[in-house]
Amino acid sequence: MLKLESVQISYGAIQAVRDVSLEIRGGEIVTIIGANGAGKSTLLKGVAGLEPVQGGRVTFDGRDITQVPAHQRVGLGLALSPEGRGVFADQTVYDNLVLGAYLRRRDPAAVAEGVERGYRLFPRLRERRDQLAGTLSGGEQQMLAMARALMSEPRLLCLDEPSLGLAPLIVQDIFTAICKLRDDGLTIVLVEQMANQALGVADRAYVLETGRITLSGSGAELLRDPSVRAAYLGAH
Repeated sequence: MLKLESVQISYGAIQAVRDVSLEIRGGEIVTIIGANGAGKSTLLKGVAGLEPVQGGRVTFDGRDITQVPAHQRVGLGLALSPEGRGVFADQTVYDNLVLGAYLRRRDPAAVAEGVERGYRLFPRLRERRDQLAGTLSGGEQQMLAMARALMSEPRLLCLDEPSLGLAPLIVQDIFTAICKLRDDGLTIVLVEQMANQALGVADRAYVLETGRITLSGSGAELLRDPSVRAAYLGAH
């Protein structure tokens, strides 16, 4: 579904992503793990069209989207739930969800169906539907960010650090939702620092270090890999 070939992304003279090649197949969860500053978020922004790709190629369903603007990528079926959630704080939960369906705004029935889907996935959002997003807890904001990304009916969902700063029970809810979405047929790219949980749900995974892919395999294989355990799982 998604293929990156020798992708390079730079901030001025700093090369944040260096010659990255990977692929995402339909219907799987692929996790990208790495330390802070490894280039994980930059890579997802490059996929979503929020950072320009200076070298290499990004293809989605066989189409070269390297130069396609971000909003057009959403229309093709690619969505990003960003690090830091990025909810519209002065808008209600309901309004945030509707804004996520902007490209489908001429189909009120589809928008209403998308809102209902978000409420089913995260029942707490239904309870908070008229509450301003800025007054939600961190976990509720993360649920809202994910539900909003789903409003565009993506076939590929990129999740950037969905567990960041959340209590363990809320993290469990988020990962349960991720697995349910995969079981419903959605393809997911998961960037996550909680490597144990991320690799536990991943069909396949990549390790990104200083902008380069240094290791890949199934989630189970990387969970057992001594170098991964030492670097990311606190095992020696």
